[in-house]
Formats: sequence, structure tokens, C-alpha cells
Amino acid sequence: MTAPPAPTARERLVAAAFALFSRNGFASTTVDQIAAEAGVGRTTFFRNFPSKEDVVFPDHEPILRAVEGRLASASSATATVAVFEAAALVLDHYVGEGDIARSRYELTRSIPELRAAEIANQRDYQRLFRDHARDWGYDDLDAELLAAGVVTAHNHVLRRWLRRLTDVPRTELAAALDRLPHRRADSEGDTQIVVLRTSRDLSSVLETLRSGLDGE
Repeated sequence: MTAPPAPTARERLVAAAFALFSRNGFASTTVDQIAAEAGVGRTTFFRNFPSKEDVVFPDHEPILRAVEGRLASASSATATVAVFEAAALVLDHYVGEGDIARSRYELTRSIPELRAAEIANQRDYQRLFRDHARDWGYDDLDAELLAAGVVTAHNHVLRRWLRRLTDVPRTELAAALDRLPHRRADSEGDTQIVVLRTSRDLSSVLETLRSGLDGE
């Protein structure tokens, strides 16, 4: 059996930081202590993180890029699936972190500057969903409502998982997102076109279509 790869310096720094935060508290933990606990130097710390606060949210930028990539690959026809899968990317990451995610939850509840950073991160996600909703044909208000709703639904389910109130967070996320209004600006008065093969002549087909429209 192949042994798992050794943790990277970045991963060791994150693990060390959260262990120290848990033992000593966030305010009492220094960058030098984190680096020493991880077995690296101070320079290595700052090569990976601009500050102690950034260790608390180590994967925000990569996850944001992954969400952006999933939403960018969607069209108006696949928007609903893309919204779920993009939100699930974030949820799956937090669930995969396990105890680190729960430690972060406790930190952000008690330390105002970390809570402010978390809110700023959430706004980044909300902005992505809003901008792509506009690309899919949502008007400005519906795009804002959808984006805010996605973030709210995700956070509600994530908090339930963090508090150990659910062990099926993905299922709950799908159910929560199903309650959002999926309306687009171009959905009013949609014209649906169905193409069928027929041996009838064109004039006969057109007459049938006219009769159907007149009867609406």
C-alpha cells in the first residue's frame, strides 16, 4: 500500500496554527510560535501567509477560483445545476476539514476581526453568483436575490453541520436551494419551440400551428 504524501509546509502551518489557537487562544499565539510548531522558519510562514489572520482562511482563494470555474461553465439552461454544484464545492471543503472547520467557527464567533474577514469572504462568493446570474439572464434584482439566497442557504446548512445537527449536509443544501426563486428576466413570456419530423406538407403544418395559437 502506498503511503500518503507527507503534509506540505503550508498544511503543517495550518494544523499548527489551529492547534495553538485551541491551546493558547488566538490573541496569545504568535507567528513565531506557529512556525516553530510546524517545524519551519518565519520566512516560510510569510511565504505562505501574509498574516496570522490569513491562516484561519487558508483556502479561500482556491475555492473561490473553483466556484468561478463551475459557474463560468454553465449556461441559462444549466444554471440550477451549476448553482448547486458551485455551492456544494464550498460546503464539501468545510466538511472535509472536519475539526479545523469547527475550530474556525468558534474563532469567528468570538473574534470580531476574524468575523469581519469571514463576512468579506462571503461577499466574494455572493458577488460571483450575482454576476453569473446576470449572465444567465436574471435581471438585477433577481440576480441579487439569488446570490444572497445561495449564500444564506449554504451558511444555514453549514452551521447545522458545524453544530452536529446533520450528517447529510449535501442533501440539506439541495433541499435549501430548491426553495430559492429561479427566475430569469427573459423567462417572462417565453416562446418554446419544439421541432418534430413529419411527412405532412408545410402549409398543413402551419395551419395547424395557427389554429393552436388562436385557441390559446
